[in-house]
Amino acid sequence: MAPFGIALLLGILSAFGFAPFNLWPLTLLAFGLLYLPLTKVERGWRAALIGWLFGLGQFVLGLDWIAKAFTYQANMPAWLGWVAVVLLSCYLAIYPALAVFAAWWGTRRLRGGAATMALLFGAGWAVCEWLRATVFTGFPWNPVSVSMVDLPLAHAARLVGTYALSGLVVSSAGFIVILAMRPKEALTRKTIATATNVPAAIGLGLLIGLYVVPALLRQFAPPPPPPFPKGPVVRIIQPNIDQGERFDPQQAAKHLALEQALSGVPGDKPRLILWPESGIEQNVLEDPAAREQVASILGPTDFLMGGGESPIRDKTGEEIEAGNSIFTIGYGGALYARYDKAHLVPWGEYLPMRPLMSALGLSRLVPGAIDFRPGPGPATIDVPGFGKVGMQLCYEIVFSGRVVNEVYRPDFIFAPSNDAWFGRSGPPQHLAQARMRAIEEGLPIARATQNGISALIDADGRILHSIDAHQSGMIELPLPAPRPATPFSHMGNWAVGLIALLLAGLAFAARRYKDSFI
Repeated sequence: MAPFGIALLLGILSAFGFAPFNLWPLTLLAFGLLYLPLTKVERGWRAALIGWLFGLGQFVLGLDWIAKAFTYQANMPAWLGWVAVVLLSCYLAIYPALAVFAAWWGTRRLRGGAATMALLFGAGWAVCEWLRATVFTGFPWNPVSVSMVDLPLAHAARLVGTYALSGLVVSSAGFIVILAMRPKEALTRKTIATATNVPAAIGLGLLIGLYVVPALLRQFAPPPPPPFPKGPVVRIIQPNIDQGERFDPQQAAKHLALEQALSGVPGDKPRLILWPESGIEQNVLEDPAAREQVASILGPTDFLMGGGESPIRDKTGEEIEAGNSIFTIGYGGALYARYDKAHLVPWGEYLPMRPLMSALGLSRLVPGAIDFRPGPGPATIDVPGFGKVGMQLCYEIVFSGRVVNEVYRPDFIFAPSNDAWFGRSGPPQHLAQARMRAIEEGLPIARATQNGISALIDADGRILHSIDAHQSGMIELPLPAPRPATPFSHMGNWAVGLIALLLAGLAFAARRYKDSFI
């Protein structure tokens, strides 16, 4: 079984740090223990296989919600969902394999010890998480640092972002093992006072910087910005419509009545009403009467933002593509703005190489007969009375560093979603990643979902109010204020390269110390 079976089990253990379990110490423990089998590896392919098996275990458990989505596909057997989970995990595990191999190879080349490996592993992990978020359109679900979203250290994402912070967390796990295995050698008064034990000095500095300093700063930090004084109110609705009937045209009128009832009636104050992805089933782009019907609940100073489809037609009027859109509708049914989702889900919202796949009979792998067309990217619109609104539709919110228009920074982000596809683990994982975007960018986020988890998140990533999964309800609160633009919002994921270079430089400095993990 050892070391490959151990690596697989440690990968599974590491996944328990993510939502809905939120057992983050297990993630640290799993990464720390992963170093132990690597100390005995003599061949590069064996190191890579250890990393691949670790990643396989982590992704199969962490992405189990993907299997649930297949139960809503009438053209496909439900068991195919688990095949998809395993195949996707086999691909994603390549990135941990690369990170482990890079750490093993670099340690051998530098003739270093445990500290060198821990630092190189963190550097490689940060780069490989960024690659996972980029290659083949990217799939950055569950980066390691998201498991720490409830800890003070998550606020370091304001400085370096999610992927670089993941690298620091991975390195810290190695130093926890080093200091735990050799406390007398690493923590003597002499070595601390004179810094003669470079690995111990680096390790202590990293651990204090990640886990102690943020907690202390949190105690003395200025209070979070209050909501806008007497400011605009948002009303987030969660209709809890069963996914099996969500797209049934016979049910559209009933769904609209439910959503309008949750939206309430006009009052003395302006309202921004937020509906989820697919919340607008009517063709509001082309049918003014449909827009008027949807907008019948709006007063003169109210606006409604919600998700729907935008048909894209050829010259004959036949629908050939569609936009997965957010519509902003004003009083009387005026179409104020439209945003089309830019980062589409392959195999979910479009079929890659459709002509070839259709010829092979694989078009049934996607729910629709036509593809969604991507929009231009993150957008910000001015909504009178409510400020500048950034828009990110569903899956787009998981892409660190790519959620805000760089030219026109919003006051908050509206992120509607339909998480009804994704079982019990997908929605809380999605919410955790939205919280990390709020921390990184210093911006509040309003999430409106079909079946949960809808939430209003402040600029520090705190959930001000939420609606649990599979419940119907609404949230009506003043908008939280944004923080000033964060260092990460200026630097973006260049921080990954900087942190990787820093860790690699420290690994070079520590190369003369041959301490092992055991």
